[in-house]
Amino acid sequence: MPRFIALLLVFVPLTLLAGAGCGPSEATPPERIDVEMPGVEPREMAVPVRADTLPELFSYLQDLAPGIIQEMRYTTAFNFVGEPIDGYEAAECILTTRAARALADVQAELEADGYSLKVYDCYRPQRAVNHFVRWANGSSETMKRAFYPEEPRRLLFSRGYIARRSGHSRGSTVDLTLVRLPYEEPDPYPDPADGPLPRCDRPLGERYAEGDLDMGTAYDCLSPVSATENRSIGREARANRLRLRAVMGHHGFRNYSKEWWHYTLRNEPYERTYHDFPVR
Repeated sequence: MPRFIALLLVFVPLTLLAGAGCGPSEATPPERIDVEMPGVEPREMAVPVRADTLPELFSYLQDLAPGIIQEMRYTTAFNFVGEPIDGYEAAECILTTRAARALADVQAELEADGYSLKVYDCYRPQRAVNHFVRWANGSSETMKRAFYPEEPRRLLFSRGYIARRSGHSRGSTVDLTLVRLPYEEPDPYPDPADGPLPRCDRPLGERYAEGDLDMGTAYDCLSPVSATENRSIGREARANRLRLRAVMGHHGFRNYSKEWWHYTLRNEPYERTYHDFPVR
């Protein structure tokens, strides 16, 4: 037998044996999330993640834009449901890497003028949206005054304030506001046990002060007054909303007209995929 063939026969089995002892984390590539093609029904993607890993094309905002202030509201009970929301296991903003990098560019522009972004919600698991649906079919009105003072809870979906499939679950939508630097932490959240909550649609000074610029309403105020171009708010608040919309638009984000705080990256990488991995 020619010597090179003999060497080949020896080398190949040794190569195969060398790979046989790899553990699962070494031999198995990370699970991929496939982007849905136009015309295909939206899918929910449940992807198990560890605290130190994320699905493909996702990043922690803190890693790419550490200067952006994070107040991840749905990890707390101070929201329209009145309890921490399913799927929010850590107070972390997760976004597609493309969206996070675009926010980093927004932040750089704002910091040059003495301002900063503050994010309230970023990627939202589908299980959190399902939590909203269950709540809407219930009877609790504990948080009504603070978050939907004039709106019937059962009509929040039909009126466009909440969706059964949220753009947040695609990973490129973010709720945010503007703050001045240096940033001062706001007062503790009001507690319903201490008396009536402040109405979210009242002027600054009469509603809960969130530490941001005057935007005309509090964050997540499910009210017509929260529409970005609503003209019933004061001149300063309207100017602040338009400032936010302008700087976000300059870096590729579009605003949802009913909510001054809600922005989605144009040309987002997952246009039809609704993810369900937890925020950890």
